[in-house]
Amino acid sequence: MTTPEASAQSEKNRVVIFDTTMRDGEQSPGASMSMEEKLELAKILEDMRVDVIEAGFPIASNGDFEAVREVAKIVTESTVCGLARAGIADIERAAEAVRPAKRGRIHTFLSTSPQHRDYILRMSQADVLDAVTGSVTHARNLCGDVEWSAQDATRTERDFLRRCVEAAIRAGAQTINIPDTVGYTYPSEYAEVFKDLIENVPGADQVIFSTHCHNDLGLAVANSLAGVQAGARQVEVAVNGIGERAGNAALEEIVMALRVRADRLPYWTGIQSQHITRASRYVSAITGFPVQFNKAIVGKNAFAHESGIHQDGVLKNAVTYEIMRPEDVGQGGSNLVMGKHSGRHAFREKLKGLGYDLGQNALNEAFGRFKDLADKKKHVFDDDIVALVDDSLARGQDRIQVKALRVIAGTEGPQEAHLTLVVDGEERSATATGDGPVDAVFNAIHELAPHGAVLRLFQVHAVTEGTDAQAQVSVRLEEDGRIATGQAADTDTLTASAMAYVNALNNLSARKEKTAPAPIVASGF
Repeated sequence: MTTPEASAQSEKNRVVIFDTTMRDGEQSPGASMSMEEKLELAKILEDMRVDVIEAGFPIASNGDFEAVREVAKIVTESTVCGLARAGIADIERAAEAVRPAKRGRIHTFLSTSPQHRDYILRMSQADVLDAVTGSVTHARNLCGDVEWSAQDATRTERDFLRRCVEAAIRAGAQTINIPDTVGYTYPSEYAEVFKDLIENVPGADQVIFSTHCHNDLGLAVANSLAGVQAGARQVEVAVNGIGERAGNAALEEIVMALRVRADRLPYWTGIQSQHITRASRYVSAITGFPVQFNKAIVGKNAFAHESGIHQDGVLKNAVTYEIMRPEDVGQGGSNLVMGKHSGRHAFREKLKGLGYDLGQNALNEAFGRFKDLADKKKHVFDDDIVALVDDSLARGQDRIQVKALRVIAGTEGPQEAHLTLVVDGEERSATATGDGPVDAVFNAIHELAPHGAVLRLFQVHAVTEGTDAQAQVSVRLEEDGRIATGQAADTDTLTASAMAYVNALNNLSARKEKTAPAPIVASGF
């Protein structure tokens, strides 16, 4: 399972990707997966060219057994693995589950640390060694591919760990996993463990050493990469890093770290990385575990830029702020998030993408309104920008403009509006009451800009979701058979209402000018 680009690379530097999302990942509290979900995930992982899929723990339940067995039936390229403790029943159940697989593996394990020997197993070192030999031998007689793990290896005495690994190799294990079960180790220490085992255990050159790191100290990926640098050639991972407690090393982070930093990590995998985001989203959906926005590689913000400086750099050349292409992990593309930190360059490019090509004056006016909006909203969506620009274009050089509005509303009426308009360059203010805040606002407008128009339509809808969404208001006025519509958008519904009404008045005025023999006098507006 190699990619064309990797075929010319040395096999000794190839890193096997062992995915345990369906086994260790499913052990996350609340992350249980149905058989159908496991089968779909297995297809995604195989499409991604994952080398080994650990499909479950067959002895755990009949459901887990059936899931492993069904995955083994449908997967043809990846190796399908079942986990087993050192007991005969576990091993035989795992062997039966993976039997239909084109490539099957039994993964058996036994604790080796003094903490686990004394408090869980209550076994001596001699007993553990005997159990390692017996379990691996039995597994090897049932399956041609056997992996052995020293649970809690990183807290195990170094000399005893060497003896356990030697026993597993002599019994027939082809892969030796040295897990950091409790997320206790740190990179240089973990690397020393692998170097010691590879250099000092007889037969170590005939097997593949594997990492399996938990993230209790946030070091799972760093430790795994340190293990690879020290000689490990299999890395056990989970999609989105899910797993027991703080989780496992994240598949997506390991794969992309090896790819992006090939200059310092001259190793390669067969992973088709464009399937990474698809896998991430599927695992998140079926487990109900959301991916944090700032999660590396697959997070919503992984390729998002809001800062104006960053946006300007990305627009000029993506490599200024992106060390990998979003397309390479299935993310689609960079995302210029429009917010209060966004610059004029990004705003102009966003407008072009939305189909607007504004002149400099119109762009400046729209950008100023965008900045005002961004100060009010946490998230400025494309629909917000469309509403804002349409509103700006509709207003143009309006003769009447809203300058300030304050409304007093509540259960005790009448409601009151304090409004300031600019009419033909002259600032006018008034206070009016009404049957509700909108009525008070419209009465204040009528007082400052007298007219004979009748309100035919008043409509409000939210542009986007959330309590800070912009309200888009439509107003239709009719006077002497002439009909004019005005629209406006603002996070304040009453402000949008006032602006929409004034916009309709301006449009009505423009229609009058086109049909009247003489311009409308200033006293009317």
